[in-house]
Amino acid sequence: MDPSQHIQTLCAALPGAELTHPFGNETSVYKVGGKMFAAIGTGEGGIDRITVKCDPERAEVLVGEHEHIVPGYHMNKRHWITIDLGGSVPLELVEDLVDDSHFLVHGKARR
Repeated sequence: MDPSQHIQTLCAALPGAELTHPFGNETSVYKVGGKMFAAIGTGEGGIDRITVKCDPERAEVLVGEHEHIVPGYHMNKRHWITIDLGGSVPLELVEDLVDDSHFLVHGKARR
């Protein structure tokens, strides 16, 4: 399973997660309680990327440490980050960031 498919499966399995396509079929937007916690789409160069909510202090550190993590694409740059899924960010970190985003939006512990 490619990283994008794996992350989509993870997003869909989180409590209360709902898959929507408000920007067209190319972008999968996962919501909980009607609020977005993750958006997965194809970025420049045909590489999939995910945008997730993140604690501002952690986001700043992650952007500084990882070449393939940038401030949120088309989002509040302080509270959202975008991760290039074809880059060097470890899959375990991406999974952790998806869980954190879900928690920040939903306010309840996962699973």
